Amino acid sequence: MNESLMLVLACATGGGLGAIFFGGLWWTVRKGVLSKHPALWFFASLLVRMSIALIGFYYVSGGHWSRLVACLLGFVLARVAVMWL
Repeated sequence: MNESLMLVLACATGGGLGAIFFGGLWWTVRKGVLSKHPALWFFASLLVRMSIALIGFYYVSGGHWSRLVACLLGFVLARVAVMWL
C-alpha cells in the first residue's frame, strides 16, 4: 500500500485507541466514585486500557517508526477531543 495511506490509517487507528483509552478512563471515574471498592475499579481499568493501547501501538507500527508516530498523533488528538467533549 501507499505509505501516505498507511500513515493516515495509523493516525486514525491511534484516534480509535485514544478514544477507547480516554473514554474508558471517563467511564471508570464515573463508576469508580460510586463503587465500594474504587481502587479495584481504577487498577483493573488501568491494566485493561494500557494493554489495549500498547498492543494496538505494537501492531499498528509494524516495525516502522513513522507509523508509530502517526498512531501517537492520533492518540493525542483523541485526548484533545475527549477533553473538549
